[in-house]
Amino acid sequence: MPRKQKYAQGIYTIKNPHKYVGKGKPMYRSGWELTFMIFCDTNDKILKWASESIVIPYLHPFKGKRTNYIPDFFIVYQDKFGKTNAELIEIKPKAQSIITEKVQNARQQAVVAINHAKWYSAKAYCKAQGMKFRVVTEDDLFYNGRSK
Repeated sequence: MPRKQKYAQGIYTIKNPHKYVGKGKPMYRSGWELTFMIFCDTNDKILKWASESIVIPYLHPFKGKRTNYIPDFFIVYQDKFGKTNAELIEIKPKAQSIITEKVQNARQQAVVAINHAKWYSAKAYCKAQGMKFRVVTEDDLFYNGRSK
């Protein structure tokens, strides 16, 4: 019997191909990524988007060697003032983004440390390119008016 997938995974069917600037078909590795793809594809303010299209080298904090980080999304959007902005977006659970007061084991803390090393390099890359970098968590994806 085949093993049931733990997370939603698949190839997203693009509805507005003129907006997608990535190579190949966009693959989602979670329901959260799928939700963001639908948002990018259908939101009129998103002018361009791509999935896993940019490679950024970073220094792995534990192995001490250079490796590559590929942010989840590249987007170009128009803000409420009509200005065009470009951003790299990473979709991550909040638990993998910050060390919380809740008891986290050493493995969970290591994941956060590795993510922060990736994001440090991503921020430097974006600054050099005149872009922004943002980590989007469940609080951002599923915000329903409650204070954070």
